[in-house]
Amino acid sequence: MSTHMSAARAVGEENVQPPATLTLHRASADPWALAIHGGAGGRILELGEQADYASGLREAHAAGEAVLSGGGSALEACCAAVQSLEENPLFNAGRGAALAKDGRAELDASVMDGASGLAGAVLASQHAKSPVRAARAVMEHTDHVMIVDPPAELVREWSLEVADPEWFVTERRLAQLRRLLDKSESGPRHGTVGAVAFDANGHLAAATSTGGISAQDVGRIGDTPVIGAGTYARDGLAALSCTGEGEAFLRGVEAYDVAARMRYAGCDLPSAVAATIEETLTEKGSSGGLIAVVPTGEMVIAHNSPMMFSAYRDGAEVRVHL
Repeated sequence: MSTHMSAARAVGEENVQPPATLTLHRASADPWALAIHGGAGGRILELGEQADYASGLREAHAAGEAVLSGGGSALEACCAAVQSLEENPLFNAGRGAALAKDGRAELDASVMDGASGLAGAVLASQHAKSPVRAARAVMEHTDHVMIVDPPAELVREWSLEVADPEWFVTERRLAQLRRLLDKSESGPRHGTVGAVAFDANGHLAAATSTGGISAQDVGRIGDTPVIGAGTYARDGLAALSCTGEGEAFLRGVEAYDVAARMRYAGCDLPSAVAATIEETLTEKGSSGGLIAVVPTGEMVIAHNSPMMFSAYRDGAEVRVHL
């Protein structure tokens, strides 16, 4: 079932699209739910690109579902799905991520476990092959929530795979960076990947990973690794992962704002999401979207950008939106 909310408004010379909120009721007997996203933006895909992106989303969703169907945790399902997207150079995370002005990939990721309330994040990571796994390691193997660019030695201590910084850089992203720096290209430069899940034991989790904005200043950090802004999960309430213009999500504390509307104001998930996007994004002239799941298995995918890559199960079918 779907509901579409809010109205389009003009911002400068651009038309920010209305947030399209899609509410999904689990139509199968599965006691779990999973939704993933591959970023929000406005670029129109060619036909061949559509097939490639759709395939990548389906593979990532299948990786997460395999965990859930085997009785695994929501946290592991989210990490498996996000890691799959990190390894696919089409998406802005891991290998093939957006590059900073100096030509390097500075990778951000975070996870939050709704059961324990614990969270972990890495910022401007350059050595962990899977930033989302490194974020989970921060949560599970340290007393911290955030670590900036964990060194290769620490990544190895966490028993995670290390990659040379050059491994993350692709010719496609280098070409994009050159066009941006010489002013021959403009338009959306951001993107993020993420997952939210509800497992058979009744637990929620969320994970998010990104390369940030193409041609961003060195050291810039967006919302992705900031708990409550780009990622949030709390058992009995909701799990959320965001994508879009990171500064707006930081200012609006987007993920937690949705959860707070539900927890303190008694809003249901669709109305909380619609109100948050309207007030913290659309009214501010910013764009992006989010995915969310609640303990009933109900999921929402919402955005006010022209498009948002996502995948979710609807009964017997896995649906992909580009």
